[in-house]
Amino acid sequence: MNLREGKEMHSLTKRLFPICRSLTGNGVRQTLRILKRRIPLKIREVKSGTKVLDWTIPREWNVKDAYIADESGTRVVDFKKNNLHVVGYSVPIEKKMPLAELDKHLHSLPEQPDAIPYVTSYYKEAWGFCLNHRERQKLKEQTYKVVIKARLAPGYLTYGELIIPGKRKEEVFISTYICHPSLANNELSGPVVTAALGEFLLRKRRRYTYRIVFIPETIGAITYLARHGKAMKKNVIAGFNLTCCGDERVYSFMPSRYGNTLADKVALRVLNSMHPKFIRYSFLDRESDERQYCSALVDLPLISIMRSKYRAYPEYHTSLDNLSLVTPRGLQGTYDVYKACIERLERAPRYRAIVAGEPQLGKRGLYKTEGKSKTSLGTKAMIDVLAYADGTNDLDDLSAILKIPQKKLTLVIERLLEHKLLERV
Repeated sequence: MNLREGKEMHSLTKRLFPICRSLTGNGVRQTLRILKRRIPLKIREVKSGTKVLDWTIPREWNVKDAYIADESGTRVVDFKKNNLHVVGYSVPIEKKMPLAELDKHLHSLPEQPDAIPYVTSYYKEAWGFCLNHRERQKLKEQTYKVVIKARLAPGYLTYGELIIPGKRKEEVFISTYICHPSLANNELSGPVVTAALGEFLLRKRRRYTYRIVFIPETIGAITYLARHGKAMKKNVIAGFNLTCCGDERVYSFMPSRYGNTLADKVALRVLNSMHPKFIRYSFLDRESDERQYCSALVDLPLISIMRSKYRAYPEYHTSLDNLSLVTPRGLQGTYDVYKACIERLERAPRYRAIVAGEPQLGKRGLYKTEGKSKTSLGTKAMIDVLAYADGTNDLDDLSAILKIPQKKLTLVIERLLEHKLLERV
């Protein structure tokens, strides 16, 4: 395996890892500015309080410092050492309190005593700290100073967008999220692989237009759909949600709602060819932005190919999801899979009948009459191809449906194209 892109992606992951990101705020802007040096992103902002579908964009949150200090002044929990230590969207506080009161605002994982959990409170005002359970158990009965220097005020939700035009107006949609702090696989693997795919697409001749977005999860997807959903529903032919792309474990596949879109077909063919031992999940197992993109009234043809699926690996949403879990080889493998999906979409045209109803083949010299046919191609094969040429099936699909070898089927298709009974889409 050539790890050129993998090493570059891992280097970018290292650079982005220390940044404290959330749904909104300067961490998101800083992340997008760094990504913009790789691909020409347009950075968009939407005001707090804006209604987006059934949601409202929250206030912007920025945190400068947060810590818990004991009576000697020693910081026993320090945001500056790990930004997972503070509960996301914590309101500001500066107060002294006994351990019994402080403990109500602490989060740890007894079953993973060395891990700092990732906890948020986006839509309910609260404050809190996260620490590993071993350190929590060491806290003694005394008075602690609790400080969270944060600002929660009207501001903006920020996202990045890149539209790469192709020869056709039909779009391939690629989405990833940039709202988690220092989580390598669950967060940063998606944006770095997406950026690498953007670089690849900018170098490539493209049949389709590519719409690429870097958004905060859930509220960002909802905001983007509120702005662009109608046009996307009309133009998007396939979509991919990139997350959990960077470890070296088994590949995972999250289908669309019914699992029957062009994106599903392409992804399954690529995975079956490249990594046939992948795990296939149900859409009922969804937890990322496919919840929004594949929802009933949106219904975009979007899937996700992951390594270890969110919640299915022990390091998920903890400090153990770090730079040792995500590797150049893991990132390269996922990049190669998505690149193969894109190349398959680009080179495998689908076919659509031009004439409504069954065309009159006789006047075109294509109908088999008495004796030997004027063409060596079977009339029934032509009629069957046209019956399934609804714009969703490519050569592989038609060959599997009609049980006709691809070599023969190609001749049938070429004859139908020649007589303008079929078109490539």
